[in-house]
Amino acid sequence: MSHPRHQLNDVIHAPVRFSIMATLASCDKAEFAFVRETVEVSDSTLSKQVSQLEAAGYVEVTKGYVGKRPRTWLSISEEGRAAFTEHCAALRAIAAGMSGEALP
Repeated sequence: MSHPRHQLNDVIHAPVRFSIMATLASCDKAEFAFVRETVEVSDSTLSKQVSQLEAAGYVEVTKGYVGKRPRTWLSISEEGRAAFTEHCAALRAIAAGMSGEALP
């Protein structure tokens, strides 16, 4: 299996989950509401997709309070960051037509 598509991660590949991972890869942690607004999905959609990423060990969910208001923070795990990096590399290889030419 030499085609780079075999390196794509099925958990990350779904568009909403990919967008969540991309958002979290750029920060230490983010509030649930920030990720929801950035990815442009409903609370229930984000919750469902985050649950799948959490089950895979790619995202960590932390609950707490700001004052008396409950908050949920999301962060990418080390395993999640490695999986996301590998997934992006496979996408770049596919986009390059496997010619070996580097893409920006």
